[in-house]
Amino acid sequence: MTAKLLILDDDPDILLMLKTVFHGEEMEVMLESESDAALKLILTERPNVAIFDISMPGKSGFQVLQEAKKIDPGLSIIMTTGHKTTQNAIEAMKFGAYDYVTKPFDTNKLRSSVQKALECNLLNRKVRYTKDTNQLKLEEDADDIMIGSSAEMIEIWKMVGKVADSDATVLIQGESGTGKELLARAIYDNSRRKNRPFLAVNCAAMPEALLESELFGHEKGAFTDAYARRIGKFEQCNGGTIFLDEIGEMSPANQGKLLRVLECQEFERVGGNDTIRVDVRIIAATNKSLVTSVKEKTFRMDLFYRLRVVNFFLPPLKDRAEDIPLLIDLFVKKFSRKYGKTIRRVAPETTDLLLKHPWEGNIRELKNVINSATVFCKSDVLMPEDLESFLTAKAGFKEVDLDCAGDDYYEVFWKMLEPVFDGICLKNKGTIYESVNMGLEKALIHMAMEKSNNNQVFAAKLLGISRNTLRDRLERYKSGANE
Repeated sequence: MTAKLLILDDDPDILLMLKTVFHGEEMEVMLESESDAALKLILTERPNVAIFDISMPGKSGFQVLQEAKKIDPGLSIIMTTGHKTTQNAIEAMKFGAYDYVTKPFDTNKLRSSVQKALECNLLNRKVRYTKDTNQLKLEEDADDIMIGSSAEMIEIWKMVGKVADSDATVLIQGESGTGKELLARAIYDNSRRKNRPFLAVNCAAMPEALLESELFGHEKGAFTDAYARRIGKFEQCNGGTIFLDEIGEMSPANQGKLLRVLECQEFERVGGNDTIRVDVRIIAATNKSLVTSVKEKTFRMDLFYRLRVVNFFLPPLKDRAEDIPLLIDLFVKKFSRKYGKTIRRVAPETTDLLLKHPWEGNIRELKNVINSATVFCKSDVLMPEDLESFLTAKAGFKEVDLDCAGDDYYEVFWKMLEPVFDGICLKNKGTIYESVNMGLEKALIHMAMEKSNNNQVFAAKLLGISRNTLRDRLERYKSGANE
């Protein structure tokens, strides 16, 4: 039998080019420039594979995709576009596309994709077949946006589209600063749970007992200072999605309780006997190798396999340099609005400088550099001199290993302060010592209260100060808190 390929695109040059590409591929090629006409061909000719352009006039490629799937659920459809947006890739896979490719076409990859789509179609239909032979529109007002049109990120967006609507547990692996939480939110935003709660918990930010209470809650009297029942994150998130960041830092005891939630969707509060049943999707993330942790017996093997039903790996920024200009543009717009600046463009030399930087801190480091450079930019063009000092200050540092930083964390604070120290000197001349110390103490107090869910008892224990001292600082910094 002869395989059939349907191509839908409103650009006659694209149709002619693709006809040439697939000439001699031992398949009948049907070309169409109108969406409704393409749907009629699907009904009458029953093609095996279809290539649809997303940006069609009138009825869009996505609409054609959905209607085509109703006519022939087994049709293998490849979506194409010249606009490399994150959402296009996700939506294409959610609606059942076999693949998503971007223009200009890599003809070898397109041929390969069509061949694989054909084999998939024929396998589904139980037919034997043997072959012899940039544009990204950014949402400028979004505070949390994850972008990327590199080949690596396109594959990730396609995978998001395939798994978002399932309830499968997801494990996201990648270096610090690569955007693991933003990927988790992208999965959540495209899932059927998107109108239910999304809660994020950093497993490395709390001691074992506090994390247990944070996740599972506790009963009144469960331990000293447990003056009332507390509802944990799993109960709060019932019906929604919980994101467990730095899952590799979770204690063995809490790993066991989490495993039970994954297996049975049930648990008991700390100090309680009643079994609590929930319906929660879990997305976990880690910047360390869980395989190594399993070998070292610091992470449970059964939990590892339970978490890794769907596995994402976020590449470091140095491996997706194509995305750096997009990120620069996003952060310049974001911080220009924040600081009331009118930076209209980035000089080519500035972009070249940023492309050559190793970015060991990944996207988080790039964001911080652009933040600082925007503050000190003196014109409406971001020039190399606006950021060279920040890149130089960071170049001598790698990610700080807190275990080797010393009890006073001298290196940590040096790394934090040096890029902005000149600005602090200009703004606080004569009061630098007092201002920096006050800012640090205020940040510690607020972070501890946030990590302790505004519980003064837990926050005081976390900081290692008395509750009276904590209350004094809260009053000083005008921060309200629950008793």
